[in-house]
Amino acid sequence: MRKILAAASALLAVTAPAFGWGKTGHRVTGAIAEQYLSEEARAAIEDILGVEDLAEASNWPDFMRSSSEEFWREAGPYHYVTVPEGTVYDPANAPEEGDAYTALQRFSQIVTDESLPLAERQRALRFIVHIIGDLHQPFHAGNGTDRGGNDVTVVFFDDVTTLHLAWDENMVDYEQLSYTEMTDWLTRRITPAQAQEWMEPDPQVWIAESVAIRPSLYPDDAELQWGYVFEHRATMRQRLSQGGVRMAAYFNALFDGDTE
Repeated sequence: MRKILAAASALLAVTAPAFGWGKTGHRVTGAIAEQYLSEEARAAIEDILGVEDLAEASNWPDFMRSSSEEFWREAGPYHYVTVPEGTVYDPANAPEEGDAYTALQRFSQIVTDESLPLAERQRALRFIVHIIGDLHQPFHAGNGTDRGGNDVTVVFFDDVTTLHLAWDENMVDYEQLSYTEMTDWLTRRITPAQAQEWMEPDPQVWIAESVAIRPSLYPDDAELQWGYVFEHRATMRQRLSQGGVRMAAYFNALFDGDTE
């Protein structure tokens, strides 16, 4: 097992990308958000995306990573922030190329600027959807030492992967639910009081939550099986639910002109 992990770790260190929640998780956050949008936000989003809903829009920034356009060669850092242990996120410390927080501010200005081309506003809106999902995945607020868990090789049941990808995809897909099934299950459990409590449009709050959760997700054993899923499934589900509610809160504030 140690030899297998060593070989796999070397390969994954080169190949493992940071994709956020993966296709299922991102769609879940988008679909949950749809249920909490204000009438103004819903109308504004429809004006920009047409028949495309937030679930469909959510994975577009990952799909477009394969594009040869210059923009997509620069956009990799827009999926995460770095917050070393014992610190808080400060946008002044963002790298020159930007990060998820600074990109969110930039795309928010673009999406509300009606003088810009529709295609540019569509790209910005899709990226906002994606970034909000990313910032609720705790390893997208990395500690600066292991590429958000991408350098930590684990075995999720029989799959050799990374700790980052285990949270992007394995923990979610292990449920064996479609995104619509998972959306339904999670939404039914969000009480009105929880929705009100979670209606927080400030990305700094989401980042701080992910940073606080992050240390507890590092396993003592590289083999992640029933015990790990049992211990952390509630966290995974809550972050998906919160991501959806916060996405709606952000768009509601954005299209009312109340975001900072």
